[in-house]
Amino acid sequence: MGVELRGRVVWSQPGWDLMEVGGLSKQQVASFEEESAEGLEKEEIAYKLIGHVLDRVKIDNKLLELVRFIAKKQLQSLSAFLKIRKRDYNEQGQLLKARVNAKLSVYQAAARMKVQSLASLDVDGKTSKRLVLETLALLIDAAEACLLSVWRKLKNCEELFSSLLGGIAQIAVTRGGQPMRVLLIRLKPLVLTTCAQADTWGGSQGAMFETVMKTSCQIIESGWTKDRAPVDTFISGLASSIRERIDYDEQVDKQKQGVPAVQLNAIRLLADLTVAVNKSEVVDMILPLFIESLEEGDASTPGLLRLRLLDAVSRIAGLGFEKSYRETVVLMTRSYLSKLSSVGSAESKTLAPEATTERVETLPAGFLLIASELKNMKLRSDYRHRLLSLCSDVGLAAESKSGRSGADFLGPLLSAVAEICSDFDPTVNAEPSLLKLFRNLWFYVALFGLAPPIQKIQQPTKSVSTTLNSVGSMGTIALQAVGGPYMWNAQWSYAVQRIAQGTPPLVVSSVKWLEDELELNALHNPGSRRGSGNEKAALTQRSALSASLGGRVDVAAMSTISGVKATYLLAVAFLEIIRFSSNGGILNGGSSLSASRSAFSCVFEYLKTPNLMPAVFNCLMAIVHRAFEAAVIWLEDRITETGNEANVRESTLFSHACFLIKSMSQREEHIRDISVNLLTQLRDKFPQVLWNSSCLDSLLFSVHNNSPSAVINDPALKASVRSLYQKIVREWISISLSYAPCTSQGLLQEKLCKANTWQRTQPTTDVVSLLTEIRIGHSKNDWTGIRTANIPAVMAAAAAASGANLNVMEAFNLEVLSTGIVSATVKCNHAGEIAGMRRLYNSIGGFQSSGAPTGFGSGLQRLITGAFSQPTQAEDDSFNEMLLNKIVLLLQQSVSIAEKGGEVDKSQFRDTCSQAAAFLLSNLASESKSNVEGFAQLLRLLCWCPAYISTPDSMETGVFIWTWLVSAAPQLGSLVLAELVDAWLWTIDTKRGLFAHEVKYSGPAAKLRPLLAPGEPESLPEIDPVEQIMAHKIWVGFLIDRFEVVRHNSVEQLLLLARLLQGTTKSPWNFSRHPAATGTFFTIMLLGLKFCSCHSQGNLQNFKTGLQLLEDRIYRACLGWFAFEPEWFDVNNVNFSVSEARSLSIFVHYISNDGQSDARGRGHENGNYLADMNNQCHPVWGQMENYAAGREKRKQLLMMLCQHEADRLDVWAQPTNSKENTSRAKISSEKWIEYARTAFSVDPRIALCLVSRFPTNTNLKAEVTQLVQSHILDLRCIPEALPYFVTPTAVDEDSVLLQQLPHWAACSITQALEFLTPAYKGHPRCSHLRYDDGRLVEGYLLRATQRSDIFAHILIWHLQGETFPSESGKEVAPGKNASFQALLPAVRQHIIDGFTTKALNLFEREFDFFDKVTSISGVLYPLSKEERRAGIRRELEKIELVGEDLYLPTAPSKLVRGIRVDSGIPLQSAAKVPIMVTFNVVDRFGDQNHVKPQACIFKVGDDCRQDVLALQVIALLRDIFEAVGLNLYLFPYGVLPTGPERGIIEVVPNTRSRSQMGETTDGGLYEIFQQDYGPVGSPSFEAARENFIISSAGYAVASLLLQPKDRHNGNLLFDDAGRLVHIDFGFILETSPGGNMRFESAHFKLSHEMTQLLDPSGVMKSETWSQFVRLCVKGYLAARRYMDGIINTVMLMLDSGLPCFSRGDPIGNLRKRFHPEMSEREAANFMIRVCTDAYNKWTTAGYDLIQYIQQGIEK
Repeated sequence: MGVELRGRVVWSQPGWDLMEVGGLSKQQVASFEEESAEGLEKEEIAYKLIGHVLDRVKIDNKLLELVRFIAKKQLQSLSAFLKIRKRDYNEQGQLLKARVNAKLSVYQAAARMKVQSLASLDVDGKTSKRLVLETLALLIDAAEACLLSVWRKLKNCEELFSSLLGGIAQIAVTRGGQPMRVLLIRLKPLVLTTCAQADTWGGSQGAMFETVMKTSCQIIESGWTKDRAPVDTFISGLASSIRERIDYDEQVDKQKQGVPAVQLNAIRLLADLTVAVNKSEVVDMILPLFIESLEEGDASTPGLLRLRLLDAVSRIAGLGFEKSYRETVVLMTRSYLSKLSSVGSAESKTLAPEATTERVETLPAGFLLIASELKNMKLRSDYRHRLLSLCSDVGLAAESKSGRSGADFLGPLLSAVAEICSDFDPTVNAEPSLLKLFRNLWFYVALFGLAPPIQKIQQPTKSVSTTLNSVGSMGTIALQAVGGPYMWNAQWSYAVQRIAQGTPPLVVSSVKWLEDELELNALHNPGSRRGSGNEKAALTQRSALSASLGGRVDVAAMSTISGVKATYLLAVAFLEIIRFSSNGGILNGGSSLSASRSAFSCVFEYLKTPNLMPAVFNCLMAIVHRAFEAAVIWLEDRITETGNEANVRESTLFSHACFLIKSMSQREEHIRDISVNLLTQLRDKFPQVLWNSSCLDSLLFSVHNNSPSAVINDPALKASVRSLYQKIVREWISISLSYAPCTSQGLLQEKLCKANTWQRTQPTTDVVSLLTEIRIGHSKNDWTGIRTANIPAVMAAAAAASGANLNVMEAFNLEVLSTGIVSATVKCNHAGEIAGMRRLYNSIGGFQSSGAPTGFGSGLQRLITGAFSQPTQAEDDSFNEMLLNKIVLLLQQSVSIAEKGGEVDKSQFRDTCSQAAAFLLSNLASESKSNVEGFAQLLRLLCWCPAYISTPDSMETGVFIWTWLVSAAPQLGSLVLAELVDAWLWTIDTKRGLFAHEVKYSGPAAKLRPLLAPGEPESLPEIDPVEQIMAHKIWVGFLIDRFEVVRHNSVEQLLLLARLLQGTTKSPWNFSRHPAATGTFFTIMLLGLKFCSCHSQGNLQNFKTGLQLLEDRIYRACLGWFAFEPEWFDVNNVNFSVSEARSLSIFVHYISNDGQSDARGRGHENGNYLADMNNQCHPVWGQMENYAAGREKRKQLLMMLCQHEADRLDVWAQPTNSKENTSRAKISSEKWIEYARTAFSVDPRIALCLVSRFPTNTNLKAEVTQLVQSHILDLRCIPEALPYFVTPTAVDEDSVLLQQLPHWAACSITQALEFLTPAYKGHPRCSHLRYDDGRLVEGYLLRATQRSDIFAHILIWHLQGETFPSESGKEVAPGKNASFQALLPAVRQHIIDGFTTKALNLFEREFDFFDKVTSISGVLYPLSKEERRAGIRRELEKIELVGEDLYLPTAPSKLVRGIRVDSGIPLQSAAKVPIMVTFNVVDRFGDQNHVKPQACIFKVGDDCRQDVLALQVIALLRDIFEAVGLNLYLFPYGVLPTGPERGIIEVVPNTRSRSQMGETTDGGLYEIFQQDYGPVGSPSFEAARENFIISSAGYAVASLLLQPKDRHNGNLLFDDAGRLVHIDFGFILETSPGGNMRFESAHFKLSHEMTQLLDPSGVMKSETWSQFVRLCVKGYLAARRYMDGIINTVMLMLDSGLPCFSRGDPIGNLRKRFHPEMSEREAANFMIRVCTDAYNKWTTAGYDLIQYIQQGIEK
């Protein structure tokens, strides 16, 4: 190291010893320039490394001496280096500056190294003392060189200077003694040199000045206790330098000569030193010199020196030493008043500008500085009094001067007054003297117009005089102060606002006001122009007062108010209004915002003064209202604030609300009245107060806790106050429930918990009495109109949030109090469980192993001593971690069960979630930061688990828990909502519930594919989609509830909801098309539209374009809902349908009123945006010409569709409500065409479905047809568009459009059947086998038979059934042409020829077996009736069953295992003898050992095809009812024609005919049911009656459509469960017995005995009858939806020759019975009339009598 060090300094040793002060040789400059930047950098690093080593390692003395030598040489060269002039260098500019900076860095490192090398020296050694003094001198010389250098303003030079002085201070502080004394001697000139160099008036005197000041402070503080004498000498020497006037007196013109900078900066330095040292002794040394100079010396006259000294003494006074403070304040006060006294004098015109600066700037700044720095409360109080007194004196003096405004003198003092009042609590009782000073101040604030304008909207006023010389000028100022604009310094305005926050109420002390009026007059000179005798001035003041009150009190009504009194009231108005307009009305007095800090506590004080004059009282009341308006404006202006600013705004609002609530218990009635008035206004403008916990606390508990003693001691007054509170509380709770019932109930439960934990019984009793009789439910509520709580989804969520054990999908009506107490108890119990577990866990020292030092014994000891009451943080964290893991595991297990398709235990899941919530809330108050991630995971699980499980039960639990969390801890609101939004978006991604848009989840449309709906058949979902939709419904209700709570006060949560809504509406096809989702879908859309309306309330004004786009997405999604055929869906719950209808009605109501309410705020705001979107491609609507016009058209279309859907659902919900809605305006044909075009432009499917909703609207259908045909290539994927270009006319004309058929999407089977009807027989692609000239149908059938043997068999049987019997004497029936008859055997043979050997064998065995059974009828015909049963047995015994693969033709799924030979029964018939045979069958796809009987009837001589047709229709109806969810029963038993007038009919199992039942009893059905099922009212009887109702209703609908006749009791079967089954459809449609005499005129049979079961009342008033009619109506409405499919099925057989088509217009009449021209309500009423008409109709009884007489059929 030594060699290296020597090598590094060789270059610097030669030549430096030859330096002289007078100059430097060029060789030395060149030597410096030769140093490279890299070399300098290495040198700096080397010095720093050496210093680092010196700090940590003790090194050899020789090396240490070498280090000192090197450092010394470097510092010796420093002075010479800094003296080199810039022009001596060859380099210039940036290169030179960089080189100098590098060299200065080297010197800085060397200086530090030099100081560090002294650390190991012996303190007392002579050598060490010499080295220290030498080093000290060296460093001071170097510092002086820096000060005088041309490079002194370089940053590196400043840092070098700082290092040098830092080293000096370090040496002096550590060594003390002689080094300290030497240093103080050398330091004074250094300090003065610095002062001479520094900037005089700059904001900062430079880094070197600051370094000197800092070093001086260090040295003074160190020497103060060790050796004070030299310190005192040093300070005195600096102080005396102020008086030195270098060459000052030698100047002739003193006024033009400035004060030396060294003096000014020395004053600044001394002031800084005094403040930094903060010792009274130093103050006593410095301050007298300053004050003497100000009073008697050179600084006694205006000038820079005086200004600097005034600034210095004010800074010193701020230290708070009483003597110096008082001397300074007296001096400054006297100085300020002296400036005022000179105004207007002759000498004032010759004053120096510094005099004005002193008055306007320096003295006010000094006053402000003292006010800011004073900390002693006693001195602050004294200073407050002195400043206010000064203001009074200034105001009085200024007022006595004519021609000058007092604002110029009082205004500069306002900032200091504001600062000294900043910590003054105006609610405490102020001393009378102080109160008078405050009152005087505001008196002058009002007179001089110093207050900021208090009117939001400027009133038109006369021009303001600027001369301010006339009598009326001051009155003009008063008006100017009221209406603005502000005339003075903006700082004064701000200061007045701050003063208002700390001013006590200016309440007068005298009852009659007379003394105060005189007192106020005394503030003026006797000849003051605003004395009470000047009526003109008084009138002006009254005018200003009236203007300040917003015209609430007319000037004429103030005639009894004098001018001074008007000025006083004007001052009060300014004060109280400014309190609220400045910061919302929060007074000084603490960091927390509470009711006690509300400025209403001040403004209400004036109203407590007794015996006020009416005019004065009216003015004071007006001031209260104006103050309230100012508060409202302040709050509204900050509605867009976020973060801490938003919290302040909300806290301010809640403070006012709490104070007003508490003021309702005041003794004065007018105060109670105005409190209620203002509270109501506040609640209406800012509804968030409804759900604020502190406000609710005040409401429920303040009636007992905060009532004044006068109220408590006055029973009548106490009763009145209690009654008032009860009224307000009930109104408050009712309104809060009507908007957000979930949150409201959660808060009430929290308050009940709070009341329950108090030991006193009185508050609990009060709360109970206040909450009684408040109810919420589906029944009529206390609120009117459409409130949030009227939305069914919100009501469902409210039921869940109540915690009551309710079925949220059923009607309920709960008492808020009773359910609140129950839920509060549950919450308290869970909180107690957690607390108890924690206590136990901590008491036993946690769950530790046996080897741990603290086991059960120590735990028991802690339990005995009670040490567990203060668990350690580690124990608490251990417990939290243990319980967290347990709860998280339980929640994850519930999710796992749900994901595997299992059923989650409702009770266990609820308990786990409740425990988790209680645990989470119990840890919120903890300051521990451990387990934060664990609690975050727990919160996430509590929000996500209900979404994962997705059942109504889990969602009820979720809503209860979420409500609990956000009510008990509002700070969790954003976190909970954020998790819920993520979970909601997850359900979109995973296609759950409302977002399960796959076809299999679409309900009826999926179940009826492909028969009645287009598309391939879908497997039914494993999970009921309705369950998940119901879960979403409850969830949406909670979200709407939260939206209502946060919409006015939480932009953060609104933006979270925006994210949810954007994700929801991102694609219009994201939604489930299940009809049960209708209400939920439109409820979430309603939430979206409500959210979009937020732009008009202010807090989302910055997001207008985004909100407009969101609204467009919502409208697109809503219109997209109508792109699918309208469907019905029913659940076994009456309230479900009602809630669906109500949900849509509320949506319709909202968008209908949107134009009058929300659009008012939107029109001008969005105008530019809408205009800009013209002729552009919109992100939602695509290319458009005029956005505004298109928007209105789409809105009208949506309103019409929604209204129609609402009407539909209302009919479904209330099918028996026969009242028709006649208020719907008639729609013109032009409007229908506009609807069609608008719908088609959005989505062609909407236009197609529009026609399906209004099938008889010819204008609509024609327009859609034209649109389809003109855009046909774009619609190939829409099967529903087929009928619009495939028409009989198009077929006849062979339209070119038919070429699209091969490329079209597949339609439903029943739709395809229409194209096989006779109307389409002219086209090769549209015909059935009867008109199959091109043999296309035959080819298709043959190909189909090759894929299924069973299909081939059934087709052969049907072909045989179509063959006409070739018996002699009979001709071919009409409609059965010869070519078709010839084709049938050919097709049959082609099918048989296509069989494989195995298939042919099965065919032969199947057909041979059943042909033999059928032929028994022919064998029995010759036999007598008595012999026929034995004959059947003989024939059956002959038949052999070959193989185990034979099946029943009527039911291919049933395999025949044998014949029960004893079962053969001959039946009555006019034709050949039909027989009934029972087979042993097994299920083809079930247990082959489970043999069941199945009876079949084999007919010969009867045409069964008509029965097949009727039962096909019944089967369609059954499928429709099942798909729709209707609880209607139909049994379409199997019938198969097996040959000409031959067939097999499946016997309905476990049934007997009504005729057979009559053979065993003489009673009617009512009596029979009682015999079979027990007495009326028993469960079995009511179950049988229920079965009878649902089956009767099902067959009533089928009978209405098919018109089956011959409904005698032999054709009515009853099974063993009481269900009715109709059989024998020989007479349907247009045919009836007796030569079509149509004796049975009722649409369906409803005989007297049937009505006895259906309607016990006998007058159609019973619930069972209503149920029957409801089912009939719903069944009819469901059938109408699929009218075309049913009609097409029947129409296909039109040319079959069946008797039902033999007369009249069967198809036309069938269509008429569907009544497509009727609305849903009209159709429902029609069905009601049908039921009423059929009720015990005489023709029904008459026909039964005829059948009994003719056929012996029991009636």
